[in-house]
Amino acid sequence: MDGVPDVTTNIDRPTEAEQQLRDALVQQLIELGAARSPRVADAFRTVRRHLATPEADMARTYQAEVATVTKTDEHGVDVSSVSAPRIQAMQIEQADIDPGMTVLEIGSGGPNAAYLAEMVGENGRVVTMDIDSEVTDRATDFLKATGYRNVTVVTADAERGAPDHAPFDRIVATVQATDVPPAWIEQLREGGRLVVPLRMRGMTRTVAFVRDGDRLVSDGFELCGFVPMQGVGENRVRLAVLHDVEGEEVGLRLDGHAEPDTAALAHALTTPRATEWSGVTLAGDESNEHLDLWLMTALDNLPLLAAKPGARKRGLVTSASPLGIPALVDGGSFAYRTVRATDAEDRYELGAIGHGPHGRQLAERLAEEIRIWDRDHRGDRAHIEVYPAGTPDDRLPAGGRRIERRHSRITITWP
Repeated sequence: MDGVPDVTTNIDRPTEAEQQLRDALVQQLIELGAARSPRVADAFRTVRRHLATPEADMARTYQAEVATVTKTDEHGVDVSSVSAPRIQAMQIEQADIDPGMTVLEIGSGGPNAAYLAEMVGENGRVVTMDIDSEVTDRATDFLKATGYRNVTVVTADAERGAPDHAPFDRIVATVQATDVPPAWIEQLREGGRLVVPLRMRGMTRTVAFVRDGDRLVSDGFELCGFVPMQGVGENRVRLAVLHDVEGEEVGLRLDGHAEPDTAALAHALTTPRATEWSGVTLAGDESNEHLDLWLMTALDNLPLLAAKPGARKRGLVTSASPLGIPALVDGGSFAYRTVRATDAEDRYELGAIGHGPHGRQLAERLAEEIRIWDRDHRGDRAHIEVYPAGTPDDRLPAGGRRIERRHSRITITWP
């Protein structure tokens, strides 16, 4: 793209059917609470996102929860996608973008850059970058077809940011990161916002950070899922398989956790379960995301238990989640969070199921932490900060959880 700072209208007029799909999408986003401001709604009403994925069914590309995978690696792992509209709208709201701003998007694809271009307006500028030339070529073609000329497409490793186009008022990462490279902070204006899907001990949240000198301070976060970053900053979760029958796979997602005794844990999975109920209940539409972040903060060895639906159907596990369920591991024993229906309509009790020689004790420990969260932190949100690696301990918040990465020290504390 030529980087000329103006936004042109779409080259050809959309059909009435296309516009109806976009209008329906905006209504979905408003009802879901993802699009809260008129300017975000207008952006999603305008951008012809289906042109970025012509091979996909057009109507599906305008469904709020549908992400369109555009590339997988040799192992079948998704490495590039056009994120679901709900996630895109949620991140753009987190970024709080004003007209005239300069915005860097890390992880390209096209439609999200177009939404950002709508947000910054004719006097603003968007830089969208990706390490994969296939992805940036696709983005370039999309932006050309839809007429956005205030977007510059860069093919490069985002580890070093985009120094030729800095400084930025906002940086929005649309790929999962485990670290915050110094370049991202250095190229962000003081008081600017970085929105990034940050993976912390296996759990990913899209966090809105505000730059305060050499540190980043959270200003809210949301549950999310993104394809992982590639290049120098790549740091994928490793799966320790406990049961590998096709369709019934069970494993632990490891992200800096202690190396497990896989054989012992696989055996433990076959032993009778011990169950401990907490007495704490959730409404059916109430998320576990804050509870799980508390458990990760309070407990040391808490990888995520991932299981295919077939494992639950067979009775190996009682819960199966694509994002994983917190599991407390100790030697050859483990316990994981679970729920059961109560007599009250649409309410569920939280508890824990343990396996192995110390399974009951671990289940009791998990249940007790659920009670502590309910008593002391329910309704609270964790406070997340990012400091440069090498920052002395006495500069970090006291207590909570510290996560050490190559470039940064991430802290998670609670009120």
